[in-house]
Amino acid sequence: MITYEECLEMCDLSDEEIDAIAEHEHVEPIIAVALGKYLVEHDGSNQIKQYILDDIEVARSQGNTEKMALLTKTLCHFVSTHPECCHAANQAQVA
Repeated sequence: MITYEECLEMCDLSDEEIDAIAEHEHVEPIIAVALGKYLVEHDGSNQIKQYILDDIEVARSQGNTEKMALLTKTLCHFVSTHPECCHAANQAQVA
C-alpha cells in the first residue's frame, strides 16, 4: 500500500500547499494531493495560487494573523517553485 507521504512526494507540492488546497476545497489531504498533482500537470498552477490567495483572504477576514502569515509563506514558496502560475496570469492580462 502506498502511504500519504509517498503520494505527497510524487505530487511536486509541499505539505502546506496541500493543506491549503484541502482547506479551500473542503476535502481530505489525500484528495488534495490528487487534485494538486492533476492541476500542476495540467496547467492549473494558477488555480492553486488562487486557492491559497482565497485562503489568505478568509484568514484575514477572521483576523487570524498567524494563519495569514503561514499562508503567505506558503504562497511565496508555491510561486517560487511554480513560476508558470505567474506567467499564465500575466499572459491572461495581456490578452
